[in-house]
Amino acid sequence: MRGVRVVVRRSPSGVIAFTFHVEADVTRIRIPAAASSRIATGLWQHTCFEAFIAIDGRAEYHELNFAPSGEWAAYAFRAYRDGGLLSEDTLAPSIALRADAGVLELGAVLDLRRLSPVHPRASLRVGISAVIEESDGRLSYWALRHPAQQPDFHDAAGFTLWLESPPA
Repeated sequence: MRGVRVVVRRSPSGVIAFTFHVEADVTRIRIPAAASSRIATGLWQHTCFEAFIAIDGRAEYHELNFAPSGEWAAYAFRAYRDGGLLSEDTLAPSIALRADAGVLELGAVLDLRRLSPVHPRASLRVGISAVIEESDGRLSYWALRHPAQQPDFHDAAGFTLWLESPPA
């Protein structure tokens, strides 16, 4: 693994797009087989990309999991780890995968209006993370910031990407 890079784009209409670029020998990464787009749990136990989205100044947040298989999950939390899975198919992101010898790229697009009517216009704090499973089964944990010694993607101190509310 050489690194993980993420590009985040947010449109005034409320669409948010994440593009995760993993620079590595892709043959050494376990990539889940393609599946139909559906809600699945435990995605973080294998190669998976995540976004944590909180409205600035509020404790509640959403966790979004995007798997290279096309499976996904969305969670709502009232505070640190206080919440659970949302089983609404209307939250389904669009997920696209590209892999070649040196780069694994996953794109995920979501309409923020599906999270709440407030999200599209609010200033957001975002945590970006990735779990990469190597061919030998070892997991590595990547994030914009690991606030503690052990990775904890739910720690709000790791929601370090700030997205201003879009212009009217």
